[in-house]
Amino acid sequence: MFSKTTNALPEIYSYGHRNPQGMVFDSTTQQLWLHEHGPKGGDEINLVKAGENYGWPMITYGREYSGDVITEKTHDPHMEQPHWYWVPSIAPSGMALYRGNQFKNWQGDFLVGALKDRLLARVTLTGLQKGKEQHYNFYKRIRAVTEGPDGFVYLLTDQSPGELLRLLPE
Repeated sequence: MFSKTTNALPEIYSYGHRNPQGMVFDSTTQQLWLHEHGPKGGDEINLVKAGENYGWPMITYGREYSGDVITEKTHDPHMEQPHWYWVPSIAPSGMALYRGNQFKNWQGDFLVGALKDRLLARVTLTGLQKGKEQHYNFYKRIRAVTEGPDGFVYLLTDQSPGELLRLLPE
């Protein structure tokens, strides 16, 4: 993407990401989504577009772990805004975009594991920072989230003893 920019490496697709944790390509919409672990707050879900700057560390909704301010800016007209963000941080881990047939109301929703909050977050987006979020508490650190070929959702915990959980519709 940056091949026309002087001194840019041609393999750079986008930049300004802090700590990517999960990425999904939606074959239905042909969109690439990434979620990032922010500092103290500022975890994000971003729609990744070629050549775009996602702002880190110039704009953020997070703070240093000490509580110090990284920047006062959360927006810049030359940088992309997240489509969803968490303050305080949930410490996101794995992510899936649900397209299965077992959970009819979850079509197109993001399923994000949370390490700190020990839950699964289901995020329904209807636009930039518009949507809703629902939490499913497991009281275990959720490390990985995937949709199986059977349409069920599978979660992997990362605390001892590790567990593979299969979600069933109510």
